[in-house]
Amino acid sequence: MDITTLRILATLASFATFLGIAWWAYARHNRDRFDEAARIPFEQD
Repeated sequence: MDITTLRILATLASFATFLGIAWWAYARHNRDRFDEAARIPFEQD
């Protein structure tokens, strides 16, 4: 296995990780939690 193959595998692994994070961030079951977190700065004590 040469360096080019390792670079390709690292790129594919990084892209798969990116897609996984994007899927998690836009999943519907996380929407309520993220909406609640987005309102925290505007809540008064």
